[in-house]
Amino acid sequence: QVQLVESGGGLVQAGGSLRLSCAASGSILSINDQGWYRQAPGEQRELVAFATATGNINYADSVKGRFTISRDNAKNTVYLQMRSLKPEDTAVYYCSADLLLVGSRFYVRYWGQGTQVTVSS
Repeated sequence: QVQLVESGGGLVQAGGSLRLSCAASGSILSINDQGWYRQAPGEQRELVAFATATGNINYADSVKGRFTISRDNAKNTVYLQMRSLKPEDTAVYYCSADLLLVGSRFYVRYWGQGTQVTVSS
């Protein structure tokens, strides 16, 4: 069974930092693109940061210069380092990973369960 398990969320004051982790497990042959998304109450899910297998990285304008996405391919893990957090960063954060599983021919996008990040002013 394939799982993306997130950790690292919590409550932090404005200006603080948090580091989110997302570890993929299961019968995984390969991981292609990985990303982080977030969804605030009453809002649509939005892309925060995205890292391709070839090393291309994209950030939402609202987090550029404050957030850093990184991958540890040996651990099948993607991280999101968040600095200078603002109250408007408060949301549930979800990781995604495009996985090629044993016996499969195509990559399929999987999602983590979500982790709450709350930034107090």
